[in-house]
Amino acid sequence: MKKLLSKTRAAADKYGMLGQNEKIAVGVSGGKDSLMLLRLMAAMRDFHPSHFELTALCLDPCFGGIPADYSAIERFCAGLEVPLEIRRSRLGEIIFEERRESNPCSLCARMRRGILHNMALEQGCTRLALGHHMDDAAATFWMNLTSGSRIGSFSPVTYLDRKGIILIRPMIFCRESEIQSAAERLQLPVMKSSCPADGCTQRTLAQTTIHALERQYPGLTEKIISAMQQGDISDWGVNEK
Repeated sequence: MKKLLSKTRAAADKYGMLGQNEKIAVGVSGGKDSLMLLRLMAAMRDFHPSHFELTALCLDPCFGGIPADYSAIERFCAGLEVPLEIRRSRLGEIIFEERRESNPCSLCARMRRGILHNMALEQGCTRLALGHHMDDAAATFWMNLTSGSRIGSFSPVTYLDRKGIILIRPMIFCRESEIQSAAERLQLPVMKSSCPADGCTQRTLAQTTIHALERQYPGLTEKIISAMQQGDISDWGVNEK
């Protein structure tokens, strides 16, 4: 936990992720990454000089038309003294039944982000924190390179001028394996994904490929991040923001 907290603060301070006396929304899916992010942000709230407030946002896709049970997440948020807003949606029905998307993840991500952005604004938040980590950044870089014919990844901080909200990704210096181990030690109330495409996505394939290459090229994930920083790819530059 201390190691993850140190890395999270380092990313937040390096890229200026935390505004003074602002209200920050944390997107909570119920997976290990978003729950760990909420735990880390709650810990930073108690000592960081920015003095920010937190609220948790949970968007239920209702896969199969069945609302998910978030009671454990509600108890988790209550223990952290973070208010939780849950919104049910028809995302699952629209994507898998009405649209029958061949590539459902892309559309789902866009629709999910749009709803979360609006939820954050409704809660009076100026920033939305997402649980992407270093492995996600490297996988996005790989997907853009091999499928999109371009060099780039998501940015540590993104300003959405149409919404007037700032997206931040405080765990970008954390490895997924570290998050997994900490989540198990802390017994976070991780929910099993009910998405029909879970484990069969292009992102999963990209991460599997990078992990396989790391056996031949140790530290490949960290090297991808370092290269993006040195080349200032997607605003990952090493200069202070």
